Amino acid sequence: MSTVPVPTPVSVVLPSKGPLLTRTGWTAFMVALIVVCALAPVLNLWVPETSMFHMSTYAVALLGKIMCYAICALAMDLIWGYTGILSLGHGVFFALGGYVMGMYLMRQIGRDGNYKSDLPDFMVFLDWKTLPWHWTFSDSFIATLFLIVLVPGVVAFVFGYFAFRSRIKGVYFSIITQAMTFAAMLLFFRNETGFGGNNGFTDFKRILNIPLATPNMRMTLFVMTGLTLLGFFLFAKWLVGSKFGRVLQAIRDAETRVMFSGYNPLGYKLTIWVISAVMCGVAGALYVPQVGIINPGEMSPANSIEIAIWAAVGGRASLIGPIVGAFIVNGAKSWLTVAYPEFWLYFLGALFICVTLFLPNGVVGLVKKLRKGGAE
Repeated sequence: MSTVPVPTPVSVVLPSKGPLLTRTGWTAFMVALIVVCALAPVLNLWVPETSMFHMSTYAVALLGKIMCYAICALAMDLIWGYTGILSLGHGVFFALGGYVMGMYLMRQIGRDGNYKSDLPDFMVFLDWKTLPWHWTFSDSFIATLFLIVLVPGVVAFVFGYFAFRSRIKGVYFSIITQAMTFAAMLLFFRNETGFGGNNGFTDFKRILNIPLATPNMRMTLFVMTGLTLLGFFLFAKWLVGSKFGRVLQAIRDAETRVMFSGYNPLGYKLTIWVISAVMCGVAGALYVPQVGIINPGEMSPANSIEIAIWAAVGGRASLIGPIVGAFIVNGAKSWLTVAYPEFWLYFLGALFICVTLFLPNGVVGLVKKLRKGGAE
């Protein structure tokens, strides 16, 4: 009696998970941490203004603003570089977080406004008698912290659920996100929505009853922004190295194969979409007290396109690349808008074209290529 041979099961060895950062990466991370938490405060607060090593208030504000932009670029890398979804509407999440913080800062003004009223000045000017319902928790800092995460997260969830469930992708998704941010901008321009209309929110006085216009508070916000950027970088590094991150990259490369393998892309895409939106909302909340204003212009489609440009210039799917790109582009913008204001937009367009044609992997990709060439 013959027996049927039983096939020997084949064991599949999955690649072992590497360290969160290499030794060189941890060294660079610690250097950045020391610069943010120790070196910058010393140079700004303790070094005399007459010294060449003094870090000016302008530099603190500029670098703090760029670090907020870098958080947005990092968020864009998660959704575009690692998931293959190009969003041209992330500016709306940035602005939503900014408006939530702006509402709290407007309530902190109290009776120090021009009209000496408990209501914000623009409401008094429009002859409003009471606060709108959506300003209910704006006087609580704890509630504001929750809303900074909740508002962009909920908006992103609702939009993303219907978009991803309908399997909208590619250029169609990009166009819809751009339409979303344009519609939001038009909505916030209206005075009756209770967001200050065209002027938005400004003239902030204090946060947690502490004056904003002091060197110590400016440096505190600077340090908080730097720590948030570094924290989000570590979180993103852990996320893309996990099983969740590998599925995201598989969706980017071949979504149909992922579906045939038994994975539902909807949950993965929706989750990373919401995480990315929340990161932008946090960046917006840190941006507003440092810049001192928030208005509907932050929702313009051009701002969202710039976020994508930062990621492309630095190098997608690298995490550090978009951060570098945000510093390069905004540093150049800060200089060119003062020295050659009429050429700034031409420079930005030329930069994007050059990166697209000659540096598909961005500046970080070019550096890696040169290092490999040197090693060979």
